[in-house]
Order: sequence, then C-alpha cells, then structure tokens
Amino acid sequence: MPTNQSIDGTEVAYERHGDGRPVVLLHGGMAPREYWNPVVPHLSEYAAVVPQRPGFGTFLDDSAETSADEVIEREAEYVRTLVDAVDGEPILFGHSFGALTAIEAATEATVEAVVAYEPAVLPKEYRKEADLASRMEELVEEGERREAVKRYVEQVLHPDGIDDLDAWLAEWPVWPDCVELAEEVVRMNYAVEGYQLPERLDVDAPVLVLTGTDGPDFLRKSARAVHDVLPESRLVEFDGVSHSGPSEAPGLVSAEVEAFLGR
Repeated sequence: MPTNQSIDGTEVAYERHGDGRPVVLLHGGMAPREYWNPVVPHLSEYAAVVPQRPGFGTFLDDSAETSADEVIEREAEYVRTLVDAVDGEPILFGHSFGALTAIEAATEATVEAVVAYEPAVLPKEYRKEADLASRMEELVEEGERREAVKRYVEQVLHPDGIDDLDAWLAEWPVWPDCVELAEEVVRMNYAVEGYQLPERLDVDAPVLVLTGTDGPDFLRKSARAVHDVLPESRLVEFDGVSHSGPSEAPGLVSAEVEAFLGR
C-alpha cells in the first residue's frame, strides 16, 4: 500500500506490505526499491516497509565536492524521519549503501534491531586507491551511462569476472532501472570512497551483519570490521552467496534474519 507522509516538513514515501512488526528495507545505490521484491514474501510475519529514497539522479554535479559525511548524514536523516513515520520501533534491514545508512541512522534513532548485508565500507588500503566514482562520472558525462554502471557491476558484483556480462545483464530484471540510476551510483561511490569507519559505532540496538563468500573480498573484510566496532553484533557469512545476497538467496538470508530477530 503506497503511503506519503510529511514529518516535520520532510516528505517520506514508502510501500507497506503485510502486518506485524515493521521492517524497513533500504536498498543500495545500485538498485531501485524493487530490489526487495524477492525478499518481501519471505517476511510474511512482518510488515515490510519499502521506501523511495530521495535524491536519485540529482547530485552528479556536486558529488565530488560534497563530503562523504554530508551525503551519508543526509541519507541517514531521511531514514530517521521514516522511523518516526511508522508504528512502533522498526527493524532496519539494509543492503550495501542501504546497510551503511541503516547503521548510521541507528546511532540516533530508536529501533528494535538492524540487519546489515555487506555495508558499503572500504578498508583503509582500498580507500586510498579507490577511483570508481570518478571513472563512472567521466563515462556518464560522455553519455555512456550503461558503460558506467557496467563498471560498478564488474568491480562489485562480479569482481572475479564473468564469461558473458552482457548476456547476464540482459537476464537481470532490474538492469534497465540500474542504468537509470547511474548518477545516484556515482554520488554514493564518492561518499563510500570518502567514508572512514570510526573506532566505535554507537548503536544501542542489536545488529546482525551479513556477508557472502562469493562477493568482493574487501566487502567481506569490511563486514568484519563493522562487526568489530559495534557494541552488540552478530556476524554471519553465507557460503556461495555474492554481494547480491538478499535478492539472490532471499529464503536463506531471510531465515537467518528471522532467527536473529526471534532471539
């Protein structure tokens, strides 16, 4: 059911599926909110709240000049507003950049729990050399939006290579929508490349950090680093699952989430 609300002057828009404890599903920068379609049926005991995150495609011109803290805080504040809009204390379930946003939002919002699948955090040694955002931005400015997003897919979703990437993308249901979000992916990559994990993340709620063995090694390393700086956290690694874990293996991932929330 589509819902639009104004909370303290901030417009929030989201779809709500089902009844029960609310679970706010926060997609990453690479996919639209339809990313969560395979997951929602597996959360039948909960009310799945799928927001439309703001700002898509509007920050390319100032992305390089906007600090990582400003971009992430802007996203986190929107999530906090959304938390105030739903009934009760929700669970935040984020993927990639959405996972980082969920954790940052929970440092100041009252939530029941946080689930974070491979938060978009770069280890220090990777951050020094990171230039994906600038390379993507150059391609977008040249009108090569599809090629720009392909660079992200190659580096993050299939870092070990894939035999026929174009054929794989042709079969990927959200691919056309991902191309439309090229500017947003650039903006978020600038933020990720500039973000530095603090020595401690002050989240009062319990956090489940998830990762998969078939995703980029640096994201597995980062998942462990995020786990280490949280006061109350559980880390689970899925064998044979990639960075797209929630949509790739929704039953497996959702079962672990439900087990965690039922503790």
